[in-house]
Amino acid sequence: MQLLSNQLTTRFFSRVRQLAAPALITFLSVLLSACSSTSAVSEADSRDPLEPVNRPLWTFTWDYADKYVIKPTSEAYTEYTPAFLRSGLYNMALNLDEPSTIINHLLQLKFSEAASSTGRFVLNSTIGMLGFFDPASDFGWDRQQEEFGEVLGKYGVGDGPYLVVPALGPSSVREEVGDFVDRYYWPLAVIDFWPNLLRSAVIGLETRASLADQEQLITESVDSYEFVKNAYFQNMNYKVYDGNPPVVVDEEEEAEIEAFLDEFEDELEE
Repeated sequence: MQLLSNQLTTRFFSRVRQLAAPALITFLSVLLSACSSTSAVSEADSRDPLEPVNRPLWTFTWDYADKYVIKPTSEAYTEYTPAFLRSGLYNMALNLDEPSTIINHLLQLKFSEAASSTGRFVLNSTIGMLGFFDPASDFGWDRQQEEFGEVLGKYGVGDGPYLVVPALGPSSVREEVGDFVDRYYWPLAVIDFWPNLLRSAVIGLETRASLADQEQLITESVDSYEFVKNAYFQNMNYKVYDGNPPVVVDEEEEAEIEAFLDEFEDELEE
């Protein structure tokens, strides 16, 4: 359940962020400049050198933008839109991501996954009426979205500084670069602004609706900023390693545990 919550949380903000992605390029440049002038930070904060900036942006995003705009809009959309229409529009929106997924699979030499995604796109785009229906799932060709940011991570590129984009949520330098590249794959590159905005809105609203049952975990967390940040990095790591991230051992923590156990054993012997 915790992993599902992490994935839904980061999926939601990742999708909503695409609504204003072109405007992030200038914003990202400013943040990178700030990073270069930031003094050394502790190891615990190495992922988040811009925390003094990110925290108030997160407060605005979660306590105001989501509470008063995004969440009510999502609730109204899911309540008043017929289920079959919602499902069809969502399928069509996601179907347009398949070509970029195919290429990103190939870049990682995942040939079987690329073949499956190719079959999905061809079948759903034809028999499925431009993706409105999803007959590919009946053939076992499940959706396996792959982003260019994951490709970069697979080849050892780090996340870079953690970013909170106003009203759009958590991100990182690597993910923003990946999203920028993904938008230049066909057919997204040839879709006009307004249709693409509608597509991103449908995905964002549906993903926000999926988060409804788990949002209580955020509101009840001791520090929602830290909760979402950790969920973000956990989910990115999960995606890069296709659900099997390596186990990272904290040597310092392990040493402390060993010292405690040794001391405890000595006390028992006495």
